[in-house]
Amino acid sequence: MAARKVIISCAVTGSIHTPTMSPLLPVTPDEIATQAIAAAEAGAAILHLHARDPKDGRPSPDPDVFMQFLPRIRQATDAVVNITTGGSSAMSLDERLAAPLRAEPEMCSLNMGSMNFGLFPLVDRYADWKHDWEPRLLENTRDTIFKNTFKDIEGILERLGKGCGARFEFECYDVGHLHTLAHFRDRGLVEGPLFVQFVLGVLGGIGPEPESLMHMKAIADRLFGDDYRFSVLGAGRHQMPLVTMGAILGGHVRVGLEDSLTLGRDGLAPSNADQVRRIRTIIEALALDVATPAEARAMLHLKGGDRVAF
Repeated sequence: MAARKVIISCAVTGSIHTPTMSPLLPVTPDEIATQAIAAAEAGAAILHLHARDPKDGRPSPDPDVFMQFLPRIRQATDAVVNITTGGSSAMSLDERLAAPLRAEPEMCSLNMGSMNFGLFPLVDRYADWKHDWEPRLLENTRDTIFKNTFKDIEGILERLGKGCGARFEFECYDVGHLHTLAHFRDRGLVEGPLFVQFVLGVLGGIGPEPESLMHMKAIADRLFGDDYRFSVLGAGRHQMPLVTMGAILGGHVRVGLEDSLTLGRDGLAPSNADQVRRIRTIIEALALDVATPAEARAMLHLKGGDRVAF
């Protein structure tokens, strides 16, 4: 019997970690493109992408910045490009959607509910900051809601799903988000196979305990049956243990410097590709196979890399 195929997603930079936290975090378009391409070469079938202001590394929704690295990634690799619609809790919805609407990618992330998204505890870990915006952005999450209302989600499904042919990485930070996704499924606004990302360990969402992952999977199994695929994202030091557990449970995996800056006890990860290689080694040691981009496209019913606008 052929080994099961596991999709590796790599979240290259995100909007959580800041330049002070790691000098290895990609922030310029060149750095993002270089690390994304290397991650794909290491085995990532899906590249989850945010942009940053090239001048100081702050999260940026600017489509022009995205367009400085998206074409280069597409030319250099066959990996599926997955553009964030979450951006940052400091951005408006229109700002968050500007780049994916322009790029019309195969995939977008879609957060399945409004929530507290607490990054403020990170402020106490660092005494000196490279940029003044870093502690301000983190501290502001103490009194900010990451807004993803039913109306917001409906609009994203209409504009990017129906309008651009994108399919979604449904990011579920808690059990209620799974029920919200089932609501949209029941209304006929989304259809399977659903690609559900279990997000564990963010302050404001479900915790990073193994029991939490088992609970999320049990609820998703009951709600979606055979009509979904799940992937696991573990925040910070919980990354490798939880994604390994996800692979053992029959799921797919997500790594990357958006989610964790380290390689476990080995200290700071030199690059996104190093995290991809680490989880690839684990997957293959479990007698599983790493999915190619073509296999990921087939599993998730994606439109194809020739139908994007970059």
